[in-house]
Amino acid sequence: MRRDEIAGNLTAVRARIDAACAAAGRAPSEVTLIAVTKTYPASDVEHLAALGVTEVGENRDQEAAAKAAAVTAQVRWHYIGQLQRNKCRSVAGYADVVHSVDSVRLAEALGAAAEKVRETPIEVLMQISIDGDAQRGGVPAAGVAEVADAIAARPELTLRGVMAVAPQDWTPDAAFARLAEVAARLRAGHPGADLISAGMSGDLEAAIAHGATHVRVGGALLGMRAPLR
Repeated sequence: MRRDEIAGNLTAVRARIDAACAAAGRAPSEVTLIAVTKTYPASDVEHLAALGVTEVGENRDQEAAAKAAAVTAQVRWHYIGQLQRNKCRSVAGYADVVHSVDSVRLAEALGAAAEKVRETPIEVLMQISIDGDAQRGGVPAAGVAEVADAIAARPELTLRGVMAVAPQDWTPDAAFARLAEVAARLRAGHPGADLISAGMSGDLEAAIAHGATHVRVGGALLGMRAPLR
């Protein structure tokens, strides 16, 4: 039964989180698990919710919008994929948290879209570029203050912290240590921006060691994905 399979995987993932927290001297309650459900059906989201996992991440708007409309369980939707300005209105309609704002223009577009389609602010994490490679998206270190101020200036958005993916040519420890430094500087100017979204199935332990408050786990929870088309 699919729910039993997911339950077994969830037990294993939670054990990893608990062990990583113990090693880092942190409480497991400090780390929130986001189940990344891209390419998986809405029924898997229902199973996760029944098992107590109510933070759900999606990467592509077309799939996410349809899934959010189909799911009846009470979950919080996290949009974690690269966001284009022409998708802001759709994403603002269902996402409770957006992890991938990486420019002033995108912050302004998302805020303007949210003003039209929702009554409550969207929580926003700035996507940080660990290595400065513009091709992968993310705010370079030099631009963090400007983008943070642009997000904070929009009443439709609430700046909550940072997100990053470890570059393939960096060790997770080095990448997440760099992210922790950026996060600390951000909090100096924006004390409420205290969330760090970092770590996935393969590197969640390193992320937790460096202060991650949210880990984004897909394959370890739900199994091998179907190929993206």
